[in-house]
Amino acid sequence: MKQNKMFRLWFFIRQGYAIYFSFAMIGINTLTVTYFLAVDRAPFLKIIFPSFEVYVAVVLLFGVPLIALAGYTHWRKVQGHRAEAELGVENNPYVYKLPPGFWKHVVMPYFLMSSKILMKIAANEKLTESEKDELTSLQKDMEHLNEGGYVGAKGKNLPFGST
Repeated sequence: MKQNKMFRLWFFIRQGYAIYFSFAMIGINTLTVTYFLAVDRAPFLKIIFPSFEVYVAVVLLFGVPLIALAGYTHWRKVQGHRAEAELGVENNPYVYKLPPGFWKHVVMPYFLMSSKILMKIAANEKLTESEKDELTSLQKDMEHLNEGGYVGAKGKNLPFGST
């Protein structure tokens, strides 16, 4: 479990760095480098972008929508995201085993109980009192989930308080 905590911490560090810190730094760096190494040294570009502020405004006005369009195209129109998703599914252990949370504490026990009940019905048998109690408990858990509550060990015995 300790190794898992270290990998989770490493994941959070990478996400924070890649998504927030480096994203901002890359944007600032790109604007600065392109302006002072390209625009500032090219007289015809200097006419279009007389100052760094004008350059930043134009890039934000036209560049951000263009980048958003590229992101949309990647997610919706080309095969790149589909390939990434397939790889994610292939490497996700919860595709092949029961995930923690409501699936483990409510849904799968309910499926198992339902299949036991169906087998008893097929054999013309009646439910025992303990089976009725278990079914009632599962129904209460489902109602609690439906009302927005938690089941299982939310935040307990799970690394970093995950569910």
